[in-house]
Amino acid sequence: MNSIELARQAAVDARSRYREGLVAPTAGIAPGLTQANLISLPKDWAYDFLLFAQRNAQACPVLDVTEPGSYRTVLAENADLRTDLPRYRIWRNGELAEEVSDASEHWAEHSDLVSFLIGCSFSFEADLVSAGIDVRHISQGCNVPMYRTNRACRPAGRLRGNMVVSMRPIAADRVADAAKITARYPGVHGAPVHVGEPGLLGIEDISRPDFGDTVSIKPGEIPVFWACGVTPQAVVMASGVPFAISHAPGHMFVTDVGDSVYRV
Repeated sequence: MNSIELARQAAVDARSRYREGLVAPTAGIAPGLTQANLISLPKDWAYDFLLFAQRNAQACPVLDVTEPGSYRTVLAENADLRTDLPRYRIWRNGELAEEVSDASEHWAEHSDLVSFLIGCSFSFEADLVSAGIDVRHISQGCNVPMYRTNRACRPAGRLRGNMVVSMRPIAADRVADAAKITARYPGVHGAPVHVGEPGLLGIEDISRPDFGDTVSIKPGEIPVFWACGVTPQAVVMASGVPFAISHAPGHMFVTDVGDSVYRV
């Protein structure tokens, strides 16, 4: 098998393990294949979210939208969006109600859920690694750090909220390279939205991420921030959405689609 076939087999195997109950962050899983954020909303909220995503495309780049009630996606044949992510979040009235490894029971509460698969910055990390740029959460074996910011997204209908960003420490002399590499992937967040001083994003303590894990920042490294697909979860909270299902931050849907599809 060639490398993409091997990666697809790795994706199938990973989804099978998640279906059986394995819970682990997905960074570095099936390198070369795109990973996706998930947000599932009742049909009554789907148009508002589609409009929100269109107006905030860097934070919410849509890769697929399901039919109401469907748990299938064109991004991975025979995959089940109710079971094939390692961890889900259940939202009620804008508050996190619980986290589960199987969302089937909660999915059954609404027969008209529309699921949005949103591009994830994990998808460009293989290119960063290939270029000799350390992706710290991968090398440290943990989840990527993510932060709420003071950057308001453009509202749509009943939805509003601020952007969430992911952070990777980059050596100062490689920041331009990292920006150039990731800019080739506009469908999975693209170029950084901010470089340097976290306080300008409203981040008071970079050692305390709102989601994910803390990573080390070495001398000579600069924190670089990318728009993050956890933004819809911040929007669910800010907007008081009555019901939603999402991935748990860093626990993505591993697709069968090659990253090169989203490279320009």
